[in-house]
Amino acid sequence: MASGRVICRWPLLSGLVALAALMGLAYAGGEFAAERAAMVARLRKQGVRNERVLRAMARVPRDQFVPEEHRSRAYEDEELPLGGGHAMLSPYVVAMMAQIADVRPGARVLQVGLGSGYLAAVLAEMGAEVRAYEGRPGVRPSACERLRALGYLSSVRCEEAKACSGAPGSPKFDAIICTCAAQRVPRSLIEQLDDGGRLVIPVGWGPEQTLNCIRRTGDRIRAEVVVSVRVSPMSCQRGQQ
Repeated sequence: MASGRVICRWPLLSGLVALAALMGLAYAGGEFAAERAAMVARLRKQGVRNERVLRAMARVPRDQFVPEEHRSRAYEDEELPLGGGHAMLSPYVVAMMAQIADVRPGARVLQVGLGSGYLAAVLAEMGAEVRAYEGRPGVRPSACERLRALGYLSSVRCEEAKACSGAPGSPKFDAIICTCAAQRVPRSLIEQLDDGGRLVIPVGWGPEQTLNCIRRTGDRIRAEVVVSVRVSPMSCQRGQQ
């Protein structure tokens, strides 16, 4: 992709905030602007190349999706506890899921596992219409409240449902992103992909899982292993052999 140089002199900006502004990536406020810019710079070094993903993650205040006691660590590259044994995905995993899904403006996206709501907000910033399913008790209400407070519920629909079933009876999706690991990829999710759609799903229940991209072209299904991740298993597949 071709790139050019733009030279600006803004004396009132300094450090990482200035760099973020020059790149068009600074979030329009908040005490963590420098940390957010540093996160984006780190993601670039980690191999995230999709500019739409990076711009979205620079705009969404990740610090608003974590408990108050962990807010100072919101932009570190690690999972953060949400309470009740649940955890928030690391920024790198969120970025890779969004990049692999290759979400475009107007895309219909099913997110399986709402979690903190942060990924849904990133997808909404990328212009997607998100239908988010969450089956773990007590998780959905707090995530929906965060999304509502930040103005994302116009693009995100929060529902309580089991991960394995997907969204039967709904229009097919351009992308499906699972934030929880599957022991086996549910066939129901593949069937809900539109032609050209992508299913992004971690597979495996060991200490690490493989993040897979499953693409549908007509009746042809192609799977590709992209990267190793660490996420929680699908609750609806627990105990299955």
